[in-house]
Amino acid sequence: MGKSRGGLWTCVHGGKSGGKGTPRTLPSVTKNSNFQAFVHGPFGACWALLVACLGGCATGESYDKSKVFRYNESAAITSLDPAAARSLEHMWVVDQLYDGLVELDGALNIQPCLAESWAVDEAGLTYTFRLREGVRFSTGNPVTAADVVHSLERLRSGEVASSGGWILEQVVPGGVVALNDHEVQITLKRPYPPFLGLLTTAYGSIIDAEYQRSLRDTPAGSGPFVLAWWLPDAGLVLHKNQGHWERDKEGHPLPYLEAVHVDVVTDMGAEYLGLAQGRYDFMSGLHPAYMETLLDQDGELREAHHSLLRLARTPFLKTDYLGVVLDGEETPDALKDVRVRRAMSMAIDRRGLVKHLRRNVVFPTDHFVPPSMLGLAEPLAVSQPVDSALSLLEAAGYPEGHGVETIMLSTTSDYVDLCAALQHDWQRIGLDVKVDVVPASVHRERVAMGEAAMFYKSWLADHADAENFLALFVQSNFAPNGPNYTHYVSEAFEQGFAEAMASTGGPSARWEQYRRLDDLLHQDMPVIPLFHDQVSHFVSVDVEGWQVHPVNRLDLRRVRKGNRSD
Repeated sequence: MGKSRGGLWTCVHGGKSGGKGTPRTLPSVTKNSNFQAFVHGPFGACWALLVACLGGCATGESYDKSKVFRYNESAAITSLDPAAARSLEHMWVVDQLYDGLVELDGALNIQPCLAESWAVDEAGLTYTFRLREGVRFSTGNPVTAADVVHSLERLRSGEVASSGGWILEQVVPGGVVALNDHEVQITLKRPYPPFLGLLTTAYGSIIDAEYQRSLRDTPAGSGPFVLAWWLPDAGLVLHKNQGHWERDKEGHPLPYLEAVHVDVVTDMGAEYLGLAQGRYDFMSGLHPAYMETLLDQDGELREAHHSLLRLARTPFLKTDYLGVVLDGEETPDALKDVRVRRAMSMAIDRRGLVKHLRRNVVFPTDHFVPPSMLGLAEPLAVSQPVDSALSLLEAAGYPEGHGVETIMLSTTSDYVDLCAALQHDWQRIGLDVKVDVVPASVHRERVAMGEAAMFYKSWLADHADAENFLALFVQSNFAPNGPNYTHYVSEAFEQGFAEAMASTGGPSARWEQYRRLDDLLHQDMPVIPLFHDQVSHFVSVDVEGWQVHPVNRLDLRRVRKGNRSD
């Protein structure tokens, strides 16, 4: 339950979510030396020739450009093994090469995939999955229950050393069993309602158990695409899996695309130029290298780009927040008083932060759990009652902040602008806050060891259940061994969380319980939430069938392209 998951998503957060840092003007093309050397140099020419050939030569046909999808990754793709899918660039490729038992749709509902159906016993301990018949891996071998057993149990193997073993934390040793060729049974140690959601992660991908080659560079999945060519530092080419089992509602085979080309160009400005010049079909995230060029002050796509691009967004399962070590020796006594923490929250001009520093691409909030994980369509309302903040300080014995020691706020260079704005807001209620900017590695260590009395941090979900956020406040997850960095303790929270985990109903049956727990966090305020993020994709106007996923997965099965001439 959440010992290592935050570390996983720290890798993802930097390049593919909402924008961080101070926006700057995009450098001119002539100064983009890395990109120019790549495109116009001998290697770039070879790469262009190679991908053009692999788009058709490997199958003896020339693909229509409208059936080839192209995008860039800013980091090398170092493995194609789903057991190593720790970063987003790896997950996106794994999504194209493999299927899982179940999958997550854009509304966060769990849907059948390789498993056409499943059943859970009354105790909530035993899950029985019925596999689709007739599905084959790209190797030609049929998908069987034995493959499911092998795929999941290998995550616990010391030889594989997967970062995804945590999805089986609630499964008994040897608890994944093949009942026959088409039925798999998984037995849990105790009821754990979010379990199905864990199987929707890339780690839950099913591989061919009979395949003997290294999955790092020779995948063996049943996904919509197969590997044609790969060079970790340059890119890869995927071809349509001609034997893929999926069909659309009209019975047409998926995917619609014939090939996917992925470049690896680390220069983010170069990635934007590739999109603007028609070499790429989409780009994810908001980076200072291009944010100002693409977005106006309201966070909308500038009109100059409307003929080429559209901006697609959906709420992201991520919360930026300020944490307080409630039992820390270095934590000022005032900060241990919930009234002071509430006053600090009330004093924050979140709407101003969002508008002026994040161009309205995030949602202001004073609640920790993203609303969609609570069954809510919109974020809860946020107010800024400064007068109430002053009243709370006075009630706590600190009128207009008198008597409150200087508060140290630990952060990294990514959040200097936000923390400076917070300082200004808190000065209005008489609080003196110093910002301590340290390297990310130092910051992580300080937070984990409880050495930062107050700290800036974010939490990003790796499965679509509110448990993923609420588990941060369970006493058994105390840092440094878990993500309860604040050392929050509440009998009411512990009892409510246990009741939610004992529930045998679906997500909607737990939403009321989850909302009560989120409200309790709002009341006790071990953390001061700031805003929820959005997934932002810049997509070519030629692209149809694009889906922006709340956990930023890449689904290319139903994507089509127009006939723009490059």
